[in-house]
Amino acid sequence: MEIGERLKEARKEKNISLESLQDITKIQKRYLMAIEEGNFDVLPGKFYARAFIKEYALVVGLDPDELLEEFKSQVPMPNEEEQVQYTRLSRSQKDKGKGNSIFSFIPTLIVVLLIIGIILLVFYFMNQKTDKTSIENEDGQMDDNEFYVSNPDDKDDEDDEEQPVDDDADTTDETKDDNETTEHQSELKLVETGSGNRPESTFELVNPGDEVKITFESKEKTWLEVSNTAGERLFYNNLTKESSPLELDVTSEEKVYIQVGYAPDLTITVNGTELEYPVDPNEAVTQKIWVHMVEES
Repeated sequence: MEIGERLKEARKEKNISLESLQDITKIQKRYLMAIEEGNFDVLPGKFYARAFIKEYALVVGLDPDELLEEFKSQVPMPNEEEQVQYTRLSRSQKDKGKGNSIFSFIPTLIVVLLIIGIILLVFYFMNQKTDKTSIENEDGQMDDNEFYVSNPDDKDDEDDEEQPVDDDADTTDETKDDNETTEHQSELKLVETGSGNRPESTFELVNPGDEVKITFESKEKTWLEVSNTAGERLFYNNLTKESSPLELDVTSEEKVYIQVGYAPDLTITVNGTELEYPVDPNEAVTQKIWVHMVEES
């Protein structure tokens, strides 16, 4: 079997048309057809052949590195000049994407600061009103038309009333316990959303607790890569329905990198909380995700 036939077979198993594959990978349909037919001379360069095959493999749930190694005799090797040009182009596109992401975050930051400012102003005026009322009550005097009649029986009533029940102590303790529980509760927050057909997004797991476990569950079959900041692969293979769920203990890791080949097939759960893909998986089936562990005091 040739590499093009292997890719075409995997595409049909996923029930993905060439038109859909073109929309996902942004590779022209005629190049995709050339790859399936093994006609690499049609492609714009030898390096593009390897790059296009990797994109194709990720979408249909194949390991691109293993595929290229298995069929290395069939795939043309790029020369050094082509590889340098492609690397520069990829770096330029990546830097442009990062710049757009930073500027797109500024309006959101301004709105958040405005909301915080309004809340602080409301809190300030409420305190001013409360203080003013307290001063008026302390300085208030009896009206000239009012008079006070001393009743001998009032003494007994006062004695009866001087038996306060200290309910506030119990309420304060319960409130304190609730606040402590809420303060240390873990939360999964989206802090950056990527764009394009292979977006790279970032989540923060705030107050992760004593252990962090990430669970992956596949409905049928998808390619999955999980690694840490040191580049060590915690998982690097196809994940199937039969091998699901996959649970990884990442308690000792500061950051975890996840690359999903076919996002509509895969459900990700972090410490019991389902991770919602920032970009619609039907529009970007291949997604890259960072999960940072953050402790807040």
